Amino acid sequence: MPSESLARWPECNCLALRQAARHVSQFYDQYLASTGLRTTQFSILAKLKGLGPMTINALARELVMDRTTLGRTMLPLERDGLIAIKDGILDRRSKELAVTKAGTERLQRAAKLWVEAQKEFEERFGARRAADLRGLLGEVVSCELEKAASGSARQRQQTRASSKGAISRGKD
Repeated sequence: MPSESLARWPECNCLALRQAARHVSQFYDQYLASTGLRTTQFSILAKLKGLGPMTINALARELVMDRTTLGRTMLPLERDGLIAIKDGILDRRSKELAVTKAGTERLQRAAKLWVEAQKEFEERFGARRAADLRGLLGEVVSCELEKAASGSARQRQQTRASSKGAISRGKD
């Protein structure tokens, strides 16, 4: 990697966002610790409670989360009886998630602590700046970044497929 590229490393948007996300998640996790929930688990319960039962794929889209990562994150919630996973109503191959009574009770306890964390964050960072930050981050999430990534991924797949075809035909 050329040294001028390395010199711009501190300008990496992805790194800055991930560091900020980890920093803020650790802060909220400290508040939620007594409930046994992490911020990611709290978010799952809150989305399911607010939007009602939904499939794993739908919840992953709502959370802007990889389905596999969501699956790993929700396993302790299921184990602890905080969510129920049932066959889908319309498609029995899909799985539908719902918050249980125990999950609702835990969410209510955690929500009180989340409010404290939210208040503390806004006192430290500034309420107006926090609102502006949420607005900007919402814009980032709605920005069509996946098109650029899927286009280049598609190109890599096409290149690999044509290379495999050339190799199987005896060409390099």
